[in-house]
Amino acid sequence: MSDSLVAQRAQVLAEALPYIQKYYGKTVVVKYGGNAMISDELRRAVISDLILLHLVGIRVVVVHGGGPEITEMLRKIGKESRFVDGLRYTDEETMDVVQQVLCGKVNKNLVATLNQTGGRAVGLCGMDAGLFQARMLDEKYGLVGEITAVEPRVVVDSLENGYIPVVSTVAQGTDGPAAYNINADTAAAKLAVALGAEKLLLLTDVRGLLRDPADEGTLLPEVRLSQVPGLVKDGVIKGGMLPKVECCVEAVRSGVKNAVILDGRIPHSLLIELLSDAGIGTMLL
Repeated sequence: MSDSLVAQRAQVLAEALPYIQKYYGKTVVVKYGGNAMISDELRRAVISDLILLHLVGIRVVVVHGGGPEITEMLRKIGKESRFVDGLRYTDEETMDVVQQVLCGKVNKNLVATLNQTGGRAVGLCGMDAGLFQARMLDEKYGLVGEITAVEPRVVVDSLENGYIPVVSTVAQGTDGPAAYNINADTAAAKLAVALGAEKLLLLTDVRGLLRDPADEGTLLPEVRLSQVPGLVKDGVIKGGMLPKVECCVEAVRSGVKNAVILDGRIPHSLLIELLSDAGIGTMLL
């Protein structure tokens, strides 16, 4: 190994130290989804990142979705997925599949992978100990819920016992139905607030917030909450990015120090964002 390469590696490690000190003992909520869940290479990178962050003393909480897996299971039983305003229409049969896939297969596979790779993870469903409580968002979406309360005790207990909590996004109904399908970005933001988290990280399939969606060179690395209405008016924040930004804004307004929309397609994007000077994605603060 050349002297220059040794120096570069030493610099990377030295650069991480102040960030490890900054986040030691702090809670970071990671919303895990998109390509980072589907690609084997990216999944391995995310898993190793989560374990490393945990081992250096950061209290990591993972909130996951599972849209592609739900769609695939519905296809297997001959049921077509239907979306209304970008949300999966969820009838009773679909809700059964959502619970089976999110609380079962996806959650437990993720927990098993973390544990097999040297982590200490525990799987939680949003209904466990009343973690997420919700009411119907709108009849036109079916059993899609709006979170009305978060009871984070079960997550806190897991963290205090040295585990990485892995949370699926199904909520306990408070207005009749037993369970609701809830948006994973929203759930992650609400949980980050309830935990008093230092940071919320949303792993996505885009570079971050782009002034020109066709040009990744126009990434906005930092956006203050006061700038958001103008960016919406100018059409910079629109479509699928709008609800993600709204989640981040709500989290920061409610006490989370900052929120980052992060490109989950980049291997080890979590480490780059948290433990280096070269933060990537868009930070809202």
